[in-house]
Amino acid sequence: MQRRDAVKAMAAAVVIPPAFRWQDPAWTQWRVNGERVNRFMSEMAPIGRSPEGQVRTGFSDAVIDARRYATGLMRGAGLEVEIDPAGNIIGRRAGSSADAKPILFGSHVDSVFNGGNYDGATGTMCALEVAHSLNDQRYRNRHPLWVTIWCDEERGLTGSRGFIGHITTEDLAHPDADGRTLAENIRRIGGDPARVTAYRHEPGSIACYLELHIEQGGILDRTGIQIGVVEGIVGIMSWDVTITGFANHSGTTPMDERRNALLAASELALAVDRIVRARPGRQVGTVGRFTVKPSVQNIVPGEVSHSIELRDLSMEKLESLWEEIRAEGDRIMERRETTWIHEQRPTNISAISTPAIRDVIAESAGSLGLSTQVMPSGAGHDAQDLARIGPMGMIFVPSVGGISHSPKEFTRPEDITNGANVLLQTVLRLDQRLP
Repeated sequence: MQRRDAVKAMAAAVVIPPAFRWQDPAWTQWRVNGERVNRFMSEMAPIGRSPEGQVRTGFSDAVIDARRYATGLMRGAGLEVEIDPAGNIIGRRAGSSADAKPILFGSHVDSVFNGGNYDGATGTMCALEVAHSLNDQRYRNRHPLWVTIWCDEERGLTGSRGFIGHITTEDLAHPDADGRTLAENIRRIGGDPARVTAYRHEPGSIACYLELHIEQGGILDRTGIQIGVVEGIVGIMSWDVTITGFANHSGTTPMDERRNALLAASELALAVDRIVRARPGRQVGTVGRFTVKPSVQNIVPGEVSHSIELRDLSMEKLESLWEEIRAEGDRIMERRETTWIHEQRPTNISAISTPAIRDVIAESAGSLGLSTQVMPSGAGHDAQDLARIGPMGMIFVPSVGGISHSPKEFTRPEDITNGANVLLQTVLRLDQRLP
């Protein structure tokens, strides 16, 4: 069975007992402290802030400061804190049942360069608030509860990949833009690169994983719906493309003798857009990086490098779209008398959330009087790695104007409180109902 099919089968196999049919227990009335979770957000926000935006990139001094702040909040909630070999921070609350598997919930604290204050941090601070609320109520949980802060989400889901055993020796030796290897970076934040390649959590080792996140799109804000119940996280297929023509003098090379790599690349970029738009569905295609050589005014461009990225919940659709793009690219190159190579980058397999977990999220929101909509995630998240080893669910809260990965990113305090309450009630229900 292929990996993606195994994940779908795992999700479909989960059965959660129905809602309580008699008098609701007292914990169904518990709520988070909205003032406190938004104070956590405001205290996290200055860490790594620059005039141009948030610069809390993976393994940076700022992200180390953010991790230190979050670790203090974990200890304040009575959690036992550990840094695992991959550099993830795990705050554990012991469970009363010896046989119960852990329920994990959390997110990340790193940001993109010049990003905003809400991507990642919202889910992490809400998870920490849930831990504080459970501590306030002296709740006796059946399952072990693990609050997880994944390292370096933005640059490749490093922490969650390490948690499920997908970091290789080659990965550890790979340098970043600053010349530091992944092994050096993991050691820098307290992980243990000597143990990480043997470190793994196997399929079936967790009860489930939950992640709250800002939507990063505009559907919830535009419709006024308060909570998104994530249907699944899109797969991402991408390629590095290099198109080669012939660089020559722009004044002396006749138009009918030119092998202009830029024109071929431009046609290919337009073809990607046309082909992706032609299919019904929610798939997207992007040419987002473009490098022209020699990039001189009076020289016909001889080489262009660019990216092609495709995203959709269906991996089969992505593969089909690429075959169509590749065939069109061959025709363009022949017509323009250019050549091209396309090297595929590592693929992010789509992850469908577990239907039974989705139902509990929707039920929890309904019990709070909040409106919901089932929706896909067009961005990648650590949850898609965790879906490979157990049931997974995600909660979205609105992003004002659909803005994300920007200093203008904003989620209203009341929406953060709503999301934290949904997460709390979902954790409580799953703790009571999962075996």
